[in-house]
Amino acid sequence: MINLKQIFTWWHRQTFGTFLKTIFFGKLVGKDHIGNKYYESKKGERWVVYSGNIEATKITSEWFLWIHHTVIDPPKNNNKKTYSWQKPHLENQTGTSNAYRPNHILRSNVKKKYETWKN
Repeated sequence: MINLKQIFTWWHRQTFGTFLKTIFFGKLVGKDHIGNKYYESKKGERWVVYSGNIEATKITSEWFLWIHHTVIDPPKNNNKKTYSWQKPHLENQTGTSNAYRPNHILRSNVKKKYETWKN
């Protein structure tokens, strides 16, 4: 069921317009391991309804290729890694505690390359 947040805001899953478009014109093409649902219309338009917070980096590389019309067919194996060296897909971690910080002061193995002034 749709609630007031969905009618007036876009950052809570989908807007009311996307909800109506999905109901009347969308054909569910697939779902990824994160829970995002991918739709296509008869005109060839493609869109995604995100699970949870809307974050564009949640789209895996296989679905990214499909949604941008780089490949015709949607991905088949959503949960399998193609190569042994591949890591599982993560959304952008910037701004979280998992963000990459190469020379952050909280890392214990980082040495200062300068001396601070002493008064």
